[in-house]
Amino acid sequence: IVIGLVGERGREVKEFIEDTLGEEGRRRSVVVVATSDEAAARRRLAPHMACAVAEHFRDEGLDVLLLIDSVTRLAMAQREIGLSVGEPPTTKGYTPSVFAELPKLLERAGPGYEGKVGSITALFTVLVDGDDHNEPIADAVRGILDGHIVMERAIAERGRYPAINVLKSISRLMPMCHAPEENALLARARAALSLYGEMEELIRIGAYKLGADAEVDEAVRVRPALEAMLAQGRDELCSIEDGFAMLAEALG
Repeated sequence: IVIGLVGERGREVKEFIEDTLGEEGRRRSVVVVATSDEAAARRRLAPHMACAVAEHFRDEGLDVLLLIDSVTRLAMAQREIGLSVGEPPTTKGYTPSVFAELPKLLERAGPGYEGKVGSITALFTVLVDGDDHNEPIADAVRGILDGHIVMERAIAERGRYPAINVLKSISRLMPMCHAPEENALLARARAALSLYGEMEELIRIGAYKLGADAEVDEAVRVRPALEAMLAQGRDELCSIEDGFAMLAEALG
């Protein structure tokens, strides 16, 4: 595991290394850190250094999990550098070099050279300004990566963790990774959640009466079980097989 922490507070870094990773995690991890008080050049280089470490282990034939938190702070550091050398600000003040920098980092994940057995599976976090998921950095990153997981404050506020919005999250590779019956199960779950979302306001104010529409009735029926299935404790483990079994049970 290789972890790049960019622009984090020093206290949070200490807590993460000592408490979240723990002794067992530290034995398997390399952590590259550039805290928020460091120069922009160091904050810009930290994620690239983490990628270089991950590439070393990948070229040794290992499968590496690379975590970068966050791409947004890398973009802010590059914006600071760009503005200082006279680049013109564009969307939300980001300079052109910011958008040229993103693929240089993000494209480094994945398999190595042909014939090599190692790989890098990367998770890059993006902080969205004001919960605007169409802000420039998030929009640019979505166009480069193979998928995205959207986390929403409203879901966290109602106590369901991880606070993932399933309908806004997508993977371009997932359909190729599952059997047809598993993809059908996922499509059915997404359809039920989507339909409930469309009717949620009417349901909450009592304007919708059960029996008016069979598909909506089904979405209302399975929604509590789906919400429970989507919740997972911090130390709770679940295999893919168990996950699909739970999903099938939730859908009845």
